[in-house]
Amino acid sequence: MKKSFGEKFKALFKKKSVISDDFYEELTDILVEGDIGAKTAFQIVDELEEICTQKKIQEQEDIILELKQLLLQSVKSVELEPEPGKTNIWMILGVNGVGKTTSVAKMARMYANKGVQNVVLASADTFRAAAIEQLAMHGEKVGVRVISHQHGSDPSAVVFDAAEAVKAKGSGLVLADTAGRLHNKENLVRELQKINKTCTLKADEGCYKKLIVIDATTGQNALRQAEVFNEAVGVDAIILTKYDSTAKGGVAVSIGRELGIPVAYICTGEKYDDISSFNPDNYIDDFLGL
Repeated sequence: MKKSFGEKFKALFKKKSVISDDFYEELTDILVEGDIGAKTAFQIVDELEEICTQKKIQEQEDIILELKQLLLQSVKSVELEPEPGKTNIWMILGVNGVGKTTSVAKMARMYANKGVQNVVLASADTFRAAAIEQLAMHGEKVGVRVISHQHGSDPSAVVFDAAEAVKAKGSGLVLADTAGRLHNKENLVRELQKINKTCTLKADEGCYKKLIVIDATTGQNALRQAEVFNEAVGVDAIILTKYDSTAKGGVAVSIGRELGIPVAYICTGEKYDDISSFNPDNYIDDFLGL
């Protein structure tokens, strides 16, 4: 069984009783293995070494504390609440296979349980054969309305109709499930920009958000995905899926540091209730094995 970042981190202190250049080099390697990208890992360790030298820190606990503070600077959380009495539209982005459609259903259930009126799912991934049926099934199970058109139709038209359905009831939240075919990047970007335009027009002011679903186990691929979607339409927050004790999860540090995108939710399993607000402190403690 592979060691977690936290286990490797603890082992490093056992091995290196004296804090030296070797210690910092090995720490950099461990951070990279924990899915914090090389660039970010080097920056963080350089800063850590500078702080420890300046403050004359040699004790393990003090070094860990300083590292935790440095990591926390890169990881931000954000609370997302639809504005009552308004038309809220949230576009859910991400590549295929990250758990995007399931995350949409989890959010629908969570907000409906919180008392948000008129949660509507928009089936805006009209090209993947099973996506429309999958969202319809989720909608039925969590008890929310799903707006869909036929296979291959215009995704922005689906979002338009979903927004109209919410407006007709006075207010609510549209969660738009979008396509994620990165191998066909130019077409995907064009399609997302078109949906983006519709969302901007149909949502009330300040009520349009773009969330990206990131698989915590995919490492630096996740950073590249976030870059692509952020360049295409801008991203307001991350939903981190497949996050449990085996996921290294360091990618949230890289995305936070390089792109400044905060994390809203973490998903830990397949059930509809397996979603919770992101807590940076708990996340970094888990990561460091504290």
